Amino acid sequence: MSFCRMEIGRMDIAMARFFDGGFISVFARLSLSFLFLLSSFSVAYAQDTERRGDTASVSSVYNIDEVVVTGSRNETDVRHLSQTVTVLNRTEIESTGRPSLLSMLGEQVPGLFITSRGMMGYGVSNGAAGNISLRGLGGGAARMMVMIDGHPQYAGIFGHPISDSYQSFMAERVEVLRGPASVLYGSNAMGGVINIVTRKMDKDGVSTNLHAGYGSYNTVETELTNRLRKKGFSSVISGSYNRTDGHRPDMGFEQYGGYAKLGYDFSERWNLQGDVNLTHFNASYPGPVTAPLVDGDQRITRGMASVSLENDYERTSGGASIFYNWGKHHINDGYTPSKGETPSDDRFLSHDDMMGISLYQSARLFKGSRITVGFDWFRYGGRAWNEYVSGEDVGKSKELVDEHDDEVAGYLDVRQNIGRYVTLNGGLRIDHHSRVGTEWVPQAGVAVHLPYSMELKLSASKGFRYPILREMYMFPPQNPDLKPESMWCYELAFSQRVMQGRLSYGVNIFRINAKNLILTLPNPNGSGMLNQNSGEADNCGVELQAAWRIGASWSVDANYSFLHMKNPVVAAPEHKLYGGALFMKGRWNVSTGVQYIKGLYTETDPVTKEDFVLWNMRVSLNAARWLDFWVRGENLLAQRYEINAGYPMPRATVMAGFDIKLGI
Repeated sequence: MSFCRMEIGRMDIAMARFFDGGFISVFARLSLSFLFLLSSFSVAYAQDTERRGDTASVSSVYNIDEVVVTGSRNETDVRHLSQTVTVLNRTEIESTGRPSLLSMLGEQVPGLFITSRGMMGYGVSNGAAGNISLRGLGGGAARMMVMIDGHPQYAGIFGHPISDSYQSFMAERVEVLRGPASVLYGSNAMGGVINIVTRKMDKDGVSTNLHAGYGSYNTVETELTNRLRKKGFSSVISGSYNRTDGHRPDMGFEQYGGYAKLGYDFSERWNLQGDVNLTHFNASYPGPVTAPLVDGDQRITRGMASVSLENDYERTSGGASIFYNWGKHHINDGYTPSKGETPSDDRFLSHDDMMGISLYQSARLFKGSRITVGFDWFRYGGRAWNEYVSGEDVGKSKELVDEHDDEVAGYLDVRQNIGRYVTLNGGLRIDHHSRVGTEWVPQAGVAVHLPYSMELKLSASKGFRYPILREMYMFPPQNPDLKPESMWCYELAFSQRVMQGRLSYGVNIFRINAKNLILTLPNPNGSGMLNQNSGEADNCGVELQAAWRIGASWSVDANYSFLHMKNPVVAAPEHKLYGGALFMKGRWNVSTGVQYIKGLYTETDPVTKEDFVLWNMRVSLNAARWLDFWVRGENLLAQRYEINAGYPMPRATVMAGFDIKLGI
């Protein structure tokens, strides 16, 4: 790894020089040079395979995993989208054996980083983790949207996702769109989208799976899922229980989760489905090691429900859905004895909710076209207060906020094929906020389908984020006059599949310009601090990814991202490199991966960076048709490192357990 660090260090200097001077002209030269080299290799390879009689067409090397819904609302071949979507299917999710979805996404998606502070559990409030950063945008400001089946998931008051709610048992696949998706999904999709597509049964039968494990720090993870399909009826019912004592005192975490989904196909063209997801967790956080905290406890309940009716005809498809999210938070922020603090007299409580209606319909009006028209209405907010449990005001409460906001939007998304080789994409959203005003959100791009299974994509898209209730109305920095944040992202992407689809690779080059970012700064008109639209971002970067299915037993994959930020932010590493391998033969299944992080900002005042290497491995043995035994190790090099400043991560940890699979 010393060689790897030296080489990436040299690359860091070169990249910084590259992005600091003449980006656009150098960008064009580098892109053309890179494409020329790749094209030369690809043409040579294709000519060689043609001589050997291996003449697979462009379309034949793409499989069903490349059909996505996140970038267009309706099922679309990813080649026709001008933005990049990364897909993790159910097999890949199960191969990691982790209860949380976000931890695996941080490895598999270049440019994406998830903060963490322990072996299990992200928590909320002070000292929490689970902040999602993509290309230097994200963090606690909720510039990255998480969705379940296309429905936004975030706390109505605080505006950010609740990372502990996204568990692997509910996901059939996960689609990650890198770059703004505000045309289709509105505010909070400013930096990108993580869409969790829930599980389903494709054929008649019954399937029951049990996953159970135990390991370091008295950690337990369990999951039980039953799936059923008979004629037009289908159901998925899942439950989970996870807990850990944590690797530090007062760092326990306990979680209960449940998920149910019912569906009915009236015909091949129409289907109705509804689902409910419920998560409750109890978490403790011990504060930074330099100032240990006492009684930092949280009791959080999050729920989600939705109903949708969908249609799918040869020339048109669409759907209508209604969803409702809600949460209850009970938080004791604790106290620090070393600072002379005593137990707090009050507790923070909140009830928040979000409901919405989404309608869309797409149609192919003429050859090669796809036009989608949609309408969204969201209402979100809630009430937060401090409740006194001791002291002179015991039994009383102090209101912090009791507000709701509305958003209403309409959008148009157009895709047009020009012959066999070009697909044009364009979109426009008009979004109105009940307090802030109206945003116009355009997007445009082109996808070029080159010979020898090559794809070239160019896009320019706007993203935006409305100020949230916490920023406008809660706590001393609040400012009701805040304006929306906005950004433009310009991206060039190239990808190719060769060897009949067994080898794929790609590169993305992007630039982000953001303005009116909300920061907490000294009040220019008085004392104290004030939330203000004073932040800017000028981020540039390169992302690489590759995968090679070597044979029936072996496959390898890798990704790398470099991020150059004019104004560094916490939880955005300059370099992120991951390499993984999967071996499957007979009864054995072995997966392993190494991740190298360089230049991770854990603090910006003062500037503090972390560099570390993580090695993870999972081995499973199929003891019987219905029984697997497995063992999983993480941070096997026992690295000392921090992701959140003041919160050292655990050294090497081990989990072991079994999986039972009954039915089809």
